[in-house]
Amino acid sequence: MFTGIIEKVGTIKSIADNKNASREFIVSVDDMFEDIKEGDSISINGVCLTVKKNIGKDIYFDIVNETLEKSNLGDLSKGSDLNLERALSLSDRLNGHILQGHVEAVGVIVDYKKNKKEVLMSVAIDPVLLNYCIPKGSIAFDGISLTIAKITDNVIQVALIPHTLENTNLHNKNIGDSINVETDIIGKYIVRFISESDSYEDINSMLIKTINKLGLS
Repeated sequence: MFTGIIEKVGTIKSIADNKNASREFIVSVDDMFEDIKEGDSISINGVCLTVKKNIGKDIYFDIVNETLEKSNLGDLSKGSDLNLERALSLSDRLNGHILQGHVEAVGVIVDYKKNKKEVLMSVAIDPVLLNYCIPKGSIAFDGISLTIAKITDNVIQVALIPHTLENTNLHNKNIGDSINVETDIIGKYIVRFISESDSYEDINSMLIKTINKLGLS
């Protein structure tokens, strides 16, 4: 699990095809995580990946075709910036929101407006995902926990403060670029429970069980 608070921005050093229907990504990080090791889970642009090995400033990942096809990792090339976040520790503060690292769809940036205090970025997403989106609710773009400012048709608008722009890959984004989308897991549970429940008591009971399961009580 992750929080959507990006720790570092890495750069793709190389991409190579493997024999087992996958690609090897080597991601270079100037300020390497001190405690990273083989087998660790790291979110890369919101995709949960397993560290194959790390040498110096380089982290190695094997990425299967399924992941390449269902995320924007397949669109990237050498030199592309990537958002990195280590898996959540139970002792950490939850500063963003709960993320699984399971990208649901790839959105497209349709507008990117700058002013002195912020950037307003609009992303067109799969209309099916709108069931889990509400104004002022949470959504993750490229693994970044963001707050939904406005919803127009199937377009989600978010406001990006300078800190977010400076510490993620969003400062390099342009209109037409692809972006990974993961909606709020709690919203998914609520929609599922409501669709399968016949009464308020059933919904309330299921919500309590979900909160307890996620450790939020």
